[in-house]
Amino acid sequence: MSFPRYLSQKIDYVSALTGKSASLVLPVLVITILVNVSLRYVFNIGLIELEELQWHLNAIVVVLCLGYTFQHDEHVRVDVLSHRFSPKTRAWLEIFGLLLLFFPFTALVTWHTWHIAAYSWELREGSPMPSGLPARYLIKGVMALGNSILVLQGFSILLQKLSFVAGNSNEQHTKSGDTI
Repeated sequence: MSFPRYLSQKIDYVSALTGKSASLVLPVLVITILVNVSLRYVFNIGLIELEELQWHLNAIVVVLCLGYTFQHDEHVRVDVLSHRFSPKTRAWLEIFGLLLLFFPFTALVTWHTWHIAAYSWELREGSPMPSGLPARYLIKGVMALGNSILVLQGFSILLQKLSFVAGNSNEQHTKSGDTI
């Protein structure tokens, strides 16, 4: 096995493990929302702690599942013409899209999220609300980690597409992540 293929598989494994692990937070998020809504509308009790907890849990799920979603091509795209192109042309379009759009944007966002998380950590930032959740810096660190995994997943997809167009692989990854 070549090093690029090995590296791509390891990145895919980390993305999948992270995404599947983060998805386990969904039941906790649903319960938190149900409790929060019930307390607010049935008992007229509003708790900032529950409100912030549901924001944090939602952030964990969304940000840590980005790489996994991208790996399985389940993200939002606008493919008006690509279904008419050959697999090799689609791979070239993906390569150019990654290099010209995806990497500049996600690298910039990731770089900034790590700086924001580091600054938040220095301050030991918590909620501005007296009864809010402490340690807001932890969720900002999770956001930086999730963005980093997304960038790595983009690199894995780039390696796969380059291998395909170079003829080193007969496999073209499909939407489900399987190969054809």
